[in-house]
Amino acid sequence: MLATTRHGQVTEGRPLLIVHGLFGSGRNWGVIARNLSAERPVLTVDMRNHGASDWTDSHSYPEMAADLAEVIAAHGGEADVLGHSMGGKAAMVLALSDPGKVNRLIVADIAPVSYSHSQMQYLRAMRDLDLTGVTSRAQADRKLRDQVPELAIRAFLLQSLDVTEGRWRLNLPTLEQDMDKILSFPALEATFDRPTMFLAGGASDYVQPEHRGEIKRLFPGAVVVKIPRANHWLHAEKPREFEAAVTQFLARTADR
Repeated sequence: MLATTRHGQVTEGRPLLIVHGLFGSGRNWGVIARNLSAERPVLTVDMRNHGASDWTDSHSYPEMAADLAEVIAAHGGEADVLGHSMGGKAAMVLALSDPGKVNRLIVADIAPVSYSHSQMQYLRAMRDLDLTGVTSRAQADRKLRDQVPELAIRAFLLQSLDVTEGRWRLNLPTLEQDMDKILSFPALEATFDRPTMFLAGGASDYVQPEHRGEIKRLFPGAVVVKIPRANHWLHAEKPREFEAAVTQFLARTADR
């Protein structure tokens, strides 16, 4: 089963399962998970080939959805699910293929479509980084600067560097092999009729007006909400606004 962390003191009730995106881990969501756990159990996971979870030789959305279903089955059988980017696609596939596991769905800055937003430049930068003699993230940051000039992206990637062991906590070969699968979205004819929110960054180009038709086809009751001036990593850039939007959605749909 995926490496799973429970947050907060509440142990009863339906959990909120938070699913990170590509190159991330459950630890990226620690503060938000704790803040959202005042009224409900909150779970974070490391997806396959990420963090402390098992490395596998494939990385497809049906497999990721099955991993999430296993976690939910072990924690009461039904959950509200919040997924960002790759995690949002995995959560959507779970909701469409095994709807009994998902009560409410929150999809953060991704749509059920294929993308040309390649992440290969970051993967190659990590793959090619010589970790010989690196004893701190600050050293790794300096060595990564030429390939990844954006400070925020370097900081995000370096959270997955195990400096002590001199390795990435990411299965880079499998992620590189299956990058086309990660950028795509499976062809599914099912629909998910439970409450669903697509929470997009107002400055991001991941959720476009032309995606609304496919969103509504698969998730007929979905609402699209934008966080102004937030980019793709909206939860990191605007964490309090992100938490407020999630909390309001869960409160508004509590009895549905």
